[in-house]
Amino acid sequence: MSREPASVAIVRRKSSTVPRRLRGMLALDDFERKARRLLPKPIFEYVRGGVETDWSLAANRSDFGRYGLRPRVLRDMAGRSIATTLFGEEHSLPVGIAPMGFSAVAAYDGDVTLAKGARAAGSFAICSAASVTPLERVATEGGSRWFQTYIPGDETRIGALIDRLLRSGFDTLVVTADVPVSANRENNARNGFDAPFRLSPKLLWQGVTHPRWSLGTLGREMMTRGMPHFENMESVQGPPLFSRTLVRSTIARDRLCWANLAYIRSRWPGKLIAKGLLHPDDAREAQSVGCDGIIVSNHGGRQLDGAISALQALPDIRAAVPDMTVMFDSGIRRGTDVIKALALGADFTFVGRPFLYAAATYGVPGVQHAMRLLAEEIDRDMALLGLHTIADLRAASPLVRPLGTPV
Repeated sequence: MSREPASVAIVRRKSSTVPRRLRGMLALDDFERKARRLLPKPIFEYVRGGVETDWSLAANRSDFGRYGLRPRVLRDMAGRSIATTLFGEEHSLPVGIAPMGFSAVAAYDGDVTLAKGARAAGSFAICSAASVTPLERVATEGGSRWFQTYIPGDETRIGALIDRLLRSGFDTLVVTADVPVSANRENNARNGFDAPFRLSPKLLWQGVTHPRWSLGTLGREMMTRGMPHFENMESVQGPPLFSRTLVRSTIARDRLCWANLAYIRSRWPGKLIAKGLLHPDDAREAQSVGCDGIIVSNHGGRQLDGAISALQALPDIRAAVPDMTVMFDSGIRRGTDVIKALALGADFTFVGRPFLYAAATYGVPGVQHAMRLLAEEIDRDMALLGLHTIADLRAASPLVRPLGTPV
């Protein structure tokens, strides 16, 4: 009798192995509902929200509904696997955790928690430049090796950050390309979210009315490690989380250009990824300057409102760079979403907000459970589609067909 591949162990667990307090969490959306009750409104809405009228945020979800899946039946689905190889490394499922700023404000030690939970589930999390956790801790304690940066168009500052990353053991650098200026996030202003935070009666009231977060997240963080700072935007520590006068630097992001990516390529010995691409010509540019891969993304609907969804952009980008590693984020909430993104050309996918909600509400076990739920869905959906491996999915064209209005 053949042994079941270790890579599918994550989806073969009985419900009795799930901690009792997590058994009511049946899908990724359940963590959002739980986090809404736990987190102060400014923090929750910062995580949940998009920009301006949220058109792009909504499109990220609705466009998945425009595609249907066409299954094959009676194909003996025993021994299937959802394991995926990315840059020569095998992962238990084709999903990682996207970089998210302020994770340690929403969840206690959030950046390390996300990294630990992802690693325990057989995947990985990308450490964010907008973190309030030093990247060195995320690397050593969380095991993270992917770092996302909002890099300046300044070679001196770029070089200093690269040196810091190399000393810390990171081997994959993700350069976010779609933030030359800060987005118009009106929801943050309406809900009292500011960075750095400024003490106000509204903020104090939110703390008083959300004691579990105040004591268990922010208070615990400050008691354990002191005042959080913006740690990773450059090679040196940034301003504190709470300040009356300081503002975060935008670090000359509007000067960033392809020539800077070429410079980074000349300095960075590891994998180089460009994130936030929606246009096929930009994918070609990324390939021409030596990027190893790209992430098709509209920043989770948090930058240009009215930008097309990442899913809508994906097929054209895949066609433009057929031999390049193409990854995807923005809008995934279900296993069928992952399958649709892979079928439309992605080699790997990332999910953000739901995993942060899981970290905020249940810590590392919550992240592991959220990963398990998504893995179970992907495995179940693959069986229902009659597909044994991710490679079978990619070869099964035409697996996905448009429904209704073409995307």
